[in-house]
Amino acid sequence: MILILLLFGGTMLLSLWASSRVKSTYLKYSEIPAASGETGAQVAAQILDQAGIHDVEILAHDEMLGDHYDPMNKRLVLSTANYYGTSCSALGVAAHECGHAIQHKQAYAPLQWRMAAVGATTYANQVVMWLPLIGIFTNIISPYTGALIMAVAWGIIMLFNLVTLPVEFDASSRAKVILGNMGHVATPDQMGAVKKVLDAAAFTYVAAFITSLGYLLYYLLPLFFGRNDEE
Repeated sequence: MILILLLFGGTMLLSLWASSRVKSTYLKYSEIPAASGETGAQVAAQILDQAGIHDVEILAHDEMLGDHYDPMNKRLVLSTANYYGTSCSALGVAAHECGHAIQHKQAYAPLQWRMAAVGATTYANQVVMWLPLIGIFTNIISPYTGALIMAVAWGIIMLFNLVTLPVEFDASSRAKVILGNMGHVATPDQMGAVKKVLDAAAFTYVAAFITSLGYLLYYLLPLFFGRNDEE
Protein backbone atom coordinates (compact mmCIF):
# COMPACT_ATOMS: atom_id res chain seq x y z
CA MET A 1 0.00 0.00 0.00
CA ILE A 2 2.84 2.38 0.85
CA LEU A 3 4.49 1.65 -2.50
CA ILE A 4 1.33 2.37 -4.49
CA LEU A 5 0.82 5.61 -2.57
CA LEU A 6 4.41 6.66 -3.29
CA LEU A 7 4.00 5.71 -6.95
CA PHE A 8 0.70 7.54 -7.23
CA GLY A 9 2.03 10.62 -5.43
CA GLY A 10 5.30 10.69 -7.37
CA THR A 11 3.75 10.33 -10.80
CA MET A 12 1.02 12.82 -9.90
CA LEU A 13 3.65 15.39 -8.90
CA LEU A 14 5.59 14.68 -12.11
CA SER A 15 2.48 15.20 -14.24
CA LEU A 16 1.54 18.39 -12.40
CA TRP A 17 5.06 19.75 -12.75
CA ALA A 18 5.16 18.95 -16.48
CA SER A 19 1.75 20.58 -17.01
CA SER A 20 2.73 23.66 -15.00
CA ARG A 21 6.01 23.94 -16.90
CA VAL A 22 4.38 23.86 -20.32
CA LYS A 23 1.78 26.46 -19.30
CA SER A 24 4.32 28.85 -17.80
CA THR A 25 6.66 28.47 -20.77
CA TYR A 26 3.82 28.98 -23.23
CA LEU A 27 2.62 32.13 -21.44
CA LYS A 28 6.14 33.52 -21.21
CA TYR A 29 6.81 33.26 -24.92
CA SER A 30 3.30 34.27 -25.94
CA GLU A 31 4.57 37.78 -25.18
CA ILE A 32 7.20 37.56 -27.92
CA PRO A 33 5.84 38.40 -31.38
CA ALA A 34 7.04 36.32 -34.32
CA ALA A 35 8.71 37.97 -37.30
CA SER A 36 5.96 37.40 -39.86
CA GLY A 37 3.15 39.01 -37.83
CA GLU A 38 0.75 36.39 -39.15
CA THR A 39 -1.66 34.41 -37.01
CA GLY A 40 -1.34 30.75 -36.12
CA ALA A 41 -4.24 29.92 -38.43
CA GLN A 42 -2.65 31.78 -41.34
CA VAL A 43 0.70 30.10 -40.80
CA ALA A 44 -0.95 26.69 -40.49
CA ALA A 45 -2.79 27.24 -43.78
CA GLN A 46 0.46 28.20 -45.51
CA ILE A 47 2.32 25.19 -44.13
CA LEU A 48 -0.41 22.79 -45.18
CA ASP A 49 -0.63 24.38 -48.63
CA GLN A 50 3.13 24.15 -49.12
CA ALA A 51 2.99 20.48 -48.10
CA GLY A 52 0.26 19.82 -50.68
CA ILE A 53 -2.39 19.17 -48.03
CA HIS A 54 -5.70 20.70 -49.07
CA ASP A 55 -8.26 18.52 -47.31
CA VAL A 56 -7.53 19.47 -43.67
CA GLU A 57 -9.87 21.93 -41.99
CA ILE A 58 -8.37 24.44 -39.54
CA LEU A 59 -10.66 25.18 -36.60
CA ALA A 60 -10.56 27.31 -33.45
CA HIS A 61 -11.74 26.26 -30.00
CA ASP A 62 -11.68 27.78 -26.53
CA GLU A 63 -9.66 25.23 -24.57
CA MET A 64 -6.18 26.50 -23.68
CA LEU A 65 -3.46 24.20 -25.03
CA GLY A 66 -6.04 21.75 -26.31
CA ASP A 67 -4.52 22.04 -29.77
CA HIS A 68 -4.46 18.81 -31.75
CA TYR A 69 -4.60 17.23 -35.17
CA ASP A 70 -7.50 14.83 -35.72
CA PRO A 71 -6.39 12.35 -38.41
CA MET A 72 -9.75 10.57 -38.55
CA ASN A 73 -11.69 13.72 -39.45
CA LYS A 74 -8.84 15.63 -41.11
CA ARG A 75 -9.14 18.58 -38.71
CA LEU A 76 -6.41 20.75 -37.25
CA VAL A 77 -7.79 22.30 -34.06
CA LEU A 78 -6.10 25.33 -32.48
CA SER A 79 -6.96 27.10 -29.25
CA THR A 80 -8.34 30.59 -29.75
CA ALA A 81 -5.07 32.10 -28.51
CA ASN A 82 -3.09 30.17 -31.09
CA TYR A 83 -5.61 30.48 -33.91
CA TYR A 84 -5.60 34.28 -33.72
CA GLY A 85 -2.27 34.81 -31.99
CA THR A 86 0.91 36.05 -33.67
CA SER A 87 3.39 35.13 -30.95
CA CYS A 88 6.24 32.64 -31.08
CA SER A 89 4.16 30.35 -28.85
CA ALA A 90 1.15 30.49 -31.18
CA LEU A 91 3.17 29.83 -34.32
CA GLY A 92 5.20 27.06 -32.67
CA VAL A 93 2.08 25.17 -31.60
CA ALA A 94 0.35 25.69 -34.94
CA ALA A 95 3.39 24.46 -36.87
CA HIS A 96 3.70 21.46 -34.53
CA GLU A 97 0.12 20.38 -35.28
CA CYS A 98 0.82 20.84 -38.98
CA GLY A 99 3.74 18.48 -38.46
CA HIS A 100 1.23 15.79 -37.50
CA ALA A 101 -0.81 16.47 -40.63
CA ILE A 102 2.34 16.09 -42.72
CA GLN A 103 3.16 12.85 -40.89
CA HIS A 104 -0.32 11.60 -41.74
CA LYS A 105 0.07 12.41 -45.42
CA GLN A 106 3.47 10.71 -45.53
CA ALA A 107 2.18 7.65 -43.61
CA TYR A 108 4.80 8.21 -40.92
CA ALA A 109 5.07 4.78 -39.28
CA PRO A 110 4.93 5.76 -35.57
CA LEU A 111 1.82 7.87 -36.22
CA GLN A 112 0.21 4.90 -37.99
CA TRP A 113 1.05 2.68 -35.01
CA ARG A 114 -0.42 5.19 -32.58
CA MET A 115 -3.62 5.51 -34.61
CA ALA A 116 -3.94 1.72 -34.73
CA ALA A 117 -3.49 1.48 -30.95
CA VAL A 118 -6.11 4.07 -29.98
CA GLY A 119 -8.95 1.56 -29.57
CA ALA A 120 -6.97 -0.86 -27.40
CA THR A 121 -5.60 2.00 -25.32
CA THR A 122 -9.10 3.35 -24.69
CA TYR A 123 -10.15 -0.03 -23.30
CA ALA A 124 -6.95 -0.28 -21.26
CA ASN A 125 -7.61 3.11 -19.67
CA GLN A 126 -11.06 1.92 -18.63
CA VAL A 127 -9.56 -1.23 -17.12
CA VAL A 128 -6.99 0.59 -14.97
CA MET A 129 -9.68 3.02 -13.82
CA TRP A 130 -12.37 0.52 -12.82
CA LEU A 131 -10.71 -2.82 -12.11
CA PRO A 132 -9.15 -1.77 -8.77
CA LEU A 133 -12.57 -0.56 -7.57
CA ILE A 134 -14.22 -3.80 -8.72
CA GLY A 135 -11.58 -5.77 -6.86
CA ILE A 136 -11.99 -3.75 -3.68
CA PHE A 137 -15.80 -3.83 -3.54
CA THR A 138 -16.63 -7.25 -5.00
CA ASN A 139 -13.65 -9.54 -4.35
CA ILE A 140 -14.64 -11.59 -7.41
CA ILE A 141 -11.14 -11.37 -8.94
CA SER A 142 -8.16 -12.99 -7.25
CA PRO A 143 -5.17 -10.75 -6.50
CA TYR A 144 -2.99 -12.63 -8.98
CA THR A 145 -5.54 -12.41 -11.80
CA GLY A 146 -6.21 -8.75 -11.04
CA ALA A 147 -2.48 -7.96 -11.10
CA LEU A 148 -2.10 -9.80 -14.41
CA ILE A 149 -4.96 -7.89 -16.04
CA MET A 150 -3.64 -4.58 -14.68
CA ALA A 151 -0.15 -5.39 -15.97
CA VAL A 152 -1.49 -6.09 -19.46
CA ALA A 153 -3.58 -2.90 -19.44
CA TRP A 154 -0.69 -0.75 -18.23
CA GLY A 155 1.56 -2.45 -20.78
CA ILE A 156 -0.77 -1.35 -23.58
CA ILE A 157 -0.87 2.20 -22.21
CA MET A 158 2.92 2.24 -21.81
CA LEU A 159 3.46 1.09 -25.41
CA PHE A 160 1.02 3.73 -26.64
CA ASN A 161 2.90 6.42 -24.70
CA LEU A 162 6.22 5.06 -25.95
CA VAL A 163 5.22 5.25 -29.62
CA THR A 164 3.79 8.72 -28.99
CA LEU A 165 7.27 10.05 -28.16
CA PRO A 166 8.77 9.84 -31.69
CA VAL A 167 5.48 11.17 -33.11
CA GLU A 168 5.66 14.28 -30.94
CA PHE A 169 9.42 14.86 -31.21
CA ASP A 170 9.30 14.48 -34.99
CA ALA A 171 6.39 16.94 -35.30
CA SER A 172 8.32 19.48 -33.20
CA SER A 173 11.46 19.03 -35.31
CA ARG A 174 9.45 19.59 -38.46
CA ALA A 175 7.85 22.70 -36.94
CA LYS A 176 11.19 24.33 -36.12
CA VAL A 177 12.59 23.70 -39.61
CA ILE A 178 9.43 24.84 -41.40
CA LEU A 179 9.06 28.07 -39.41
CA GLY A 180 12.68 28.96 -40.05
CA ASN A 181 12.59 28.11 -43.75
CA MET A 182 9.37 30.04 -44.32
CA GLY A 183 10.69 33.08 -42.46
CA HIS A 184 7.98 33.15 -39.79
CA VAL A 185 10.66 33.24 -37.09
CA ALA A 186 13.69 35.22 -38.12
CA THR A 187 16.02 35.63 -35.14
CA PRO A 188 17.82 33.25 -32.78
CA ASP A 189 15.71 34.60 -29.90
CA GLN A 190 12.48 33.82 -31.72
CA MET A 191 13.65 30.35 -32.71
CA GLY A 192 14.80 29.78 -29.15
CA ALA A 193 11.35 30.75 -27.89
CA VAL A 194 9.67 28.29 -30.27
CA LYS A 195 12.10 25.55 -29.22
CA LYS A 196 11.47 26.08 -25.50
CA VAL A 197 7.69 26.00 -25.95
CA LEU A 198 7.79 22.80 -27.98
CA ASP A 199 10.36 21.14 -25.70
CA ALA A 200 8.23 21.91 -22.63
CA ALA A 201 5.16 20.44 -24.35
CA ALA A 202 7.13 17.33 -25.33
CA PHE A 203 8.09 16.69 -21.71
CA THR A 204 4.42 16.15 -20.84
CA TYR A 205 4.53 13.07 -23.08
CA VAL A 206 7.75 11.92 -21.43
CA ALA A 207 6.02 12.28 -18.05
CA ALA A 208 3.07 10.22 -19.29
CA PHE A 209 5.44 7.48 -20.46
CA ILE A 210 7.32 7.43 -17.13
CA THR A 211 4.00 7.23 -15.26
CA SER A 212 2.72 4.29 -17.32
CA LEU A 213 6.08 2.49 -17.08
CA GLY A 214 6.05 2.89 -13.29
CA TYR A 215 2.59 1.36 -12.95
CA LEU A 216 3.46 -1.44 -15.37
CA LEU A 217 6.49 -2.41 -13.29
CA TYR A 218 4.45 -2.17 -10.08
CA TYR A 219 2.01 -4.83 -11.31
CA LEU A 220 4.42 -6.86 -13.44
CA LEU A 221 7.39 -7.48 -11.15
CA PRO A 222 5.42 -9.29 -8.41
CA LEU A 223 4.10 -11.65 -11.11
CA PHE A 224 7.63 -12.52 -12.21
CA PHE A 225 8.87 -13.02 -8.66
CA GLY A 226 5.77 -14.92 -7.55
CA ARG A 227 4.67 -12.47 -4.88
CA ASN A 228 0.93 -12.94 -4.88
CA ASP A 229 -1.74 -13.91 -2.45
CA GLU A 230 -2.41 -17.26 -4.11
CA GLU A 231 0.95 -18.73 -3.02
